[in-house]
Parts: sequence; structure tokens; C-alpha cells
Amino acid sequence: MDNVESAPDSPAQAPPSSASSLPKEQSQVELELRLLQALEFYPPSKLKGIHRHFVLYGLMEYLRKSLDRQFSSDEVLQLLDRFFNLEMLKPEDDEKDNFRQGEEFSLPESFLNKEE
Repeated sequence: MDNVESAPDSPAQAPPSSASSLPKEQSQVELELRLLQALEFYPPSKLKGIHRHFVLYGLMEYLRKSLDRQFSSDEVLQLLDRFFNLEMLKPEDDEKDNFRQGEEFSLPESFLNKEE
């Protein structure tokens, strides 16, 4: 008898049709295609070095302009993670220390002697 009582609830819970999931699948495919197109201009290999933030911003802007919606850096990194091992692109500790060390700049003596 319990099955009979739950039967009227079943029609209210319509199974997802393939037509309703199609736009979502198409938008996901389009998003991935746009990301792969963006990688032509912003290669993932540059995400490792000092240009990391510029490349990430470029990817965000390319996707924003292509798909007419905002993307956060986390969203873009999640998309990239589908195609690449982003753990390999994380900066190492010694790489971070190189940018913290300041070195005073001075012109070489040979340059200064030419001006006189």
C-alpha cells in the first residue's frame, strides 16, 4: 500500500529531460572551448613564473568578453585544473624569496666614463 501512496508524488517529480540539460551541456562545452582558445594567447606554462597573475587576469578577461559574464580567478583555475596539473605550476618557496631580496641598482663604470 505504501507504494500506491507514493505513486501520486512521482509525477510531480518529473525526470530531467535531455532537452533541459542540453543548454547546460552546450554552455559547458562552449566555456571549455573558449578557455582552450584563450590558452593560445595566455599559455599555462606562464602561470608558473612572475607573470602568473597577469596571465590569470588575461584568461579572466578573455572569458568575460567571449561569454559576456564575470569569472573569478578561482573559477578559471578550476577550469584549467580539468586540463592541466596545476600543482606543478605552483611557485616554489625559493622562487618567492628571490623577489623579496632587493638589490640596489647602479650603472656600470664603463657607462659613466663614456658620458664625460
